Amino acid sequence: MASGGFEFRVSSFELIGSITLSHTYKELRVWQSAMALVRDVYVQTRDFPREELYGLTQQMRRAAVSLPSNIAEGQGRLSENEFRQFLGLARGSLLELETQEQIAADLQYTTQPEADAIVAHSPRSSACAECTDKLAETMEANFKSASRIGLRSLSSR
Repeated sequence: MASGGFEFRVSSFELIGSITLSHTYKELRVWQSAMALVRDVYVQTRDFPREELYGLTQQMRRAAVSLPSNIAEGQGRLSENEFRQFLGLARGSLLELETQEQIAADLQYTTQPEADAIVAHSPRSSACAECTDKLAETMEANFKSASRIGLRSLSSR
């Protein structure tokens, strides 16, 4: 297990002739945090003006949903570079959502403290800020050791 109690295992790989490794994106703390953020944004935007249903409300919800979706899709990829790419997309969506939270506060659709609270509980804050970096580092180390011990993709059969 990596430092800080974090370990990453790729779900679609197995050891040749022995143990199957199983790990899902649902076990990732950063994914769990992103899912909580989605719920918070959906609850928050319920009270936005009706005319924003297809504007800011929809944009904020899509950006929020994009976070755990990209983390999950990236975790299911077969290479470190692909996974990093999806983590980058998730970070971009988070920055988009942070900007939209500020817009919502500026337009007085939400209060500044509420917008700040949602951003503060996002996957980028506190321990989760380091989580995506540690995830990528651990994944890199696991791919290197996997290739040394004969790990192969199930999809290549």
